Amino acid sequence: MDSVYDLIRSRRSVRTYDSRPVSDGDLARLEDFFQSVSTPYDIPVTFRLLDAKEHGLTSPVVSGAALYAAGKVDRVPHAEEAFGFAAEELSLTAWEMGLGTVWMAATMNRPAFEKALALAPEEMMPCVTPVGYPAKKMSLRETVMRKGVGADNRKPFEELFFQGDFNTPLTPEAAGKLTRLLEAVRRAPSAVNKQPWRVVVTESAVHFYLRHSGNMTKPATGDIQKVDLGIALCHFARGLKAENIPAAFALSDPGIPAGEGTEYIASFML
Repeated sequence: MDSVYDLIRSRRSVRTYDSRPVSDGDLARLEDFFQSVSTPYDIPVTFRLLDAKEHGLTSPVVSGAALYAAGKVDRVPHAEEAFGFAAEELSLTAWEMGLGTVWMAATMNRPAFEKALALAPEEMMPCVTPVGYPAKKMSLRETVMRKGVGADNRKPFEELFFQGDFNTPLTPEAAGKLTRLLEAVRRAPSAVNKQPWRVVVTESAVHFYLRHSGNMTKPATGDIQKVDLGIALCHFARGLKAENIPAAFALSDPGIPAGEGTEYIASFML
């Protein structure tokens, strides 16, 4: 890929895989990633590769997958955001290697995955993903699913990003040097494509918020929309690195009135 932006634009969820086993070289690279992955929350996220046949792992929305990656994290504050950040790092790393992924929280045999991952009571497993080489052609089921959630559609820039407060929509032109970074956030995947992130840009910081849409919190997964916010934060952090823009990650609510159903998540101090 020419840039992190090309990587983010090209990456898609993959539910249909061909029959090739993942090569030893790619398996080694994935294991190396598992050992090195980190998040700005300093909360450890553990991933394991699981053989589908050995552990009886299945999903009704995935075909041709022989290998899965499952992740777990301690039930601590901000666990979901940390998990989402690390999971998206995994997805982007895999895509750069030519491997497909699709994170699933519900459409799977969860008890089998939790047993294979040796999940402890103080841990949670928000999502799992198949890992493999994408088939040349999507299955009919995958095509229908993507169309059903509008997988390739995104909300307008001005609906997601704001200048100074939530009353002033931010345009791409006004975003200046942050335009490409925010566009990377806009392109982030999310559960059923809800795109729950909202971002307020000030002179000295970029503040991330969660616009809740219904109750998407369950004991087994935590708040899946907070996982989505972790994904968005990952995209922004990747953009900061690509643009060589120094920024400090912070959990410091600026007190901007956000309205009912909107929750402060995190900031990058520029």
